[in-house]
Amino acid sequence: MPPPESCCTHWRARSAPRFCSGRYRFWLGFCCLYLLQITIGLRGELVHYSFQKDVLNLIKNLYIIALELPASEYSTMAFPPAQSTKIAHGSQRKFATFRAIAALMLREMATRYGRSPGGYAWAILEPAGAILVLGLAMSVLVRVPPLGTSFILFFATGFLPFIMYQNLGGNIGRCINFSRALLFYPAVTWVDAVMARFFLTVLTEVFVMVVLFTAIIIITNDRSSLNLARIVEGVCLAAFLGLAIGAFNCVLFGLFEVWMQVWAILNRPMFLMSGTFFNYEDMPAGVQSVLWYNPVVHITGLMRRGFYSTYDGAYISVSYVMTVATILLFIGIVLLSRYHRVILNR
Repeated sequence: MPPPESCCTHWRARSAPRFCSGRYRFWLGFCCLYLLQITIGLRGELVHYSFQKDVLNLIKNLYIIALELPASEYSTMAFPPAQSTKIAHGSQRKFATFRAIAALMLREMATRYGRSPGGYAWAILEPAGAILVLGLAMSVLVRVPPLGTSFILFFATGFLPFIMYQNLGGNIGRCINFSRALLFYPAVTWVDAVMARFFLTVLTEVFVMVVLFTAIIIITNDRSSLNLARIVEGVCLAAFLGLAIGAFNCVLFGLFEVWMQVWAILNRPMFLMSGTFFNYEDMPAGVQSVLWYNPVVHITGLMRRGFYSTYDGAYISVSYVMTVATILLFIGIVLLSRYHRVILNR
């Protein structure tokens, strides 16, 4: 009869391969933890002390068996490979950019106009009130408008394009700060935020222009022949320039907070220097040489060329406006692609 020690060694040698597989070691550890949990959970219950003692001894024996396995065999433990769940990136969905832009537009419409009394009516009432008040003030100071017979129509042809450019430059400039929480999701990018504000602002301003110009022409009974091609060209130039200024401002607003105040201060004289109250040709030659470098003056002149068939506007240069807008847009896109994460983490 072999000694007890040799019997234990023989038993461990026979049973070791059985417990060496990863499956048995896994269930062994699981049973130890499960029994330990039961023991701890029953500690406050009416359980006999001998039962707890037996369970603890069983856990101890199973743990000793696990520890007596050769150490080299623990590294060979193999578990079945887990099923990999592939998370689809936002850009891999169908029409991902369109869906993100549409969602951002709906969110901003509900945020900007949905919570205020009157809703979207303020988008028309605010510029309509400004045109009415300033147009009447000009008719009191100057009896004959520079073009046509209506001060209100003359002022509207300069005011509405300037407002489109100004709103685009400001709204797009603040798009990253407005959508900061959503831009941490991979399905939404800074391009989506910029384009959502661009499309929403352009659609709103075009709608306001159509309503106000139609109402002004009907009320004033103005019979001037309209050149729709020139009007559409002026609106497109104002939108493109506003997009370029907005992309450039988006970087400056994010990196330098003081630029928001500087931008607001710069736009005040721009309102007077953009030809909203006067014609470019009515200014002295020295002033004309300075005003010509303001791209908004060319847009204002192009809009008035579409409403007044007798207006020539020889100074207008579409290529100059396109060049300025293209350069600013290129700089803005390059800087945004480089610093948009820095702006998000500020």
